[in-house]
Amino acid sequence: MIIKTTRFGELEVAEEQLFEFSHGIPGFPDEKVFAYIPLDAEGPFSFLQSTTEANLTFLLADPFTFFKDYEFVLEDEVAEELDLSQENPPQVFLIATMKGKLADMTVNMLAPLVMNGLNHTGRQVILDKPEYSIRHQLFPDGLPNEAVKGGT
Repeated sequence: MIIKTTRFGELEVAEEQLFEFSHGIPGFPDEKVFAYIPLDAEGPFSFLQSTTEANLTFLLADPFTFFKDYEFVLEDEVAEELDLSQENPPQVFLIATMKGKLADMTVNMLAPLVMNGLNHTGRQVILDKPEYSIRHQLFPDGLPNEAVKGGT
């Protein structure tokens, strides 16, 4: 499938990269299908690109790379809807926002994206965890040495 994007230009995406968000994503209720685009196979960042709206791209971060103690209990209703189980655990991502410098990047820890890599469905869930925020500093102690030195 070829999709038009403002970030990547025309992009060919494979069927296995497409994820359906039947409820949309809060703020974008009509956007139901997104392409998952890894930035780097081994890296903690990826993109979620709308297949119909060229301007709609989310930068995603793997929460467990940055926050070892990040956890929440997924409601049974959501686990059933996405067909998740111990044998088929969810993929979890945080939507990242960068305004200005990389060191100031924040992530939304209160509303993670929960995705099923087998049936290619996903949902953004809103947590009842007051210790998490929607603008949590990703690099509270500054950038890792590699990033400061110009590494990837």
